[in-house]
Amino acid sequence: MATMTDTTMPTTPRAIHDEMIAFGIMTALLLVVPLTGVYPFFVMQALCFALLACAFNLLIGYGGLLSFGHAMFLGTAGYVSAHALKVWGLSPELGIVAGVAAAAGLAVITGVVAIRRQGIYFAMITLALSQLLYFIYLQTPFTHGEDGIQGIPQGYLFGIFNLSNPIILYYVILAGFLFGFLLIFRTINSPFGEVLKSIRENEQRAISLGYKTDQYKLLAYIISGTLAGFAGSLKVFVAQNASLTDVHWTMSGEIVLMTLVGGLGTVFGPVVGAFVIIAMQQYLAGFGQWVTVIQGAIFVICVLTFRRGVIGEIAHYFRRSL
Repeated sequence: MATMTDTTMPTTPRAIHDEMIAFGIMTALLLVVPLTGVYPFFVMQALCFALLACAFNLLIGYGGLLSFGHAMFLGTAGYVSAHALKVWGLSPELGIVAGVAAAAGLAVITGVVAIRRQGIYFAMITLALSQLLYFIYLQTPFTHGEDGIQGIPQGYLFGIFNLSNPIILYYVILAGFLFGFLLIFRTINSPFGEVLKSIRENEQRAISLGYKTDQYKLLAYIISGTLAGFAGSLKVFVAQNASLTDVHWTMSGEIVLMTLVGGLGTVFGPVVGAFVIIAMQQYLAGFGQWVTVIQGAIFVICVLTFRRGVIGEIAHYFRRSL
């Protein structure tokens, strides 16, 4: 945990200005993706996981809380949105709202339980709660067990945008990602975010200054879980299914991996990490089960050569050269 301060960009007007420029460049690049011939499904999937990793990074990178159970928010929102769309016949926007609301409610309930502990105990509680939900979803009829919910209708967003059109769906997913990213960015650079960082650095000192740290950590946990659920609801429209894979502990491990590879405690690190991991899964699929071994080897190399993550090392280089 000591490396967090190394990878976190200082909150100064110059740093915020540079991050806004980087956001503009990232947005411009993502807007022209459909014109480049890149497989849109890959980018849409990567954007969903990028938002998920950013939500997780808000909790660990800026709050210092390591969760091994973030997959439960992704999977819960996915299941609820899929059920609402296919069984209840709700419109896409209402399906997303239902999924996000379910994830937010789950974040409140699990947060009240988990936030009472710190460090590895907090991580183990979140893992236990996530696995508990996994087995519940395995037995619950509305999830269809191991078969999952398949053939989810995409429908018309707001009755206007046909989500079965890949280009329209891409820009809807992109809009959702940018909305979530900006919300996280605003949270990080708000007074709440500054208090959260102070709690991460020295919780006892924050308490001595009069801050009710448990309330701040709980709110950060709820925001993170809700945005992770938003990513899960968006993912339903891309994959058109909801399965147990999204709730399993291995998914939580992948979220941690994305964040560490990109750069823990950096704004853009989780985005880069998500694209790297999803690209490996996409383009190394021909290696079968060896993909996991290759991912592990790449992760080890990244940890040894990029201690702060890809974006963290780049940011550290520029700060040192100024």
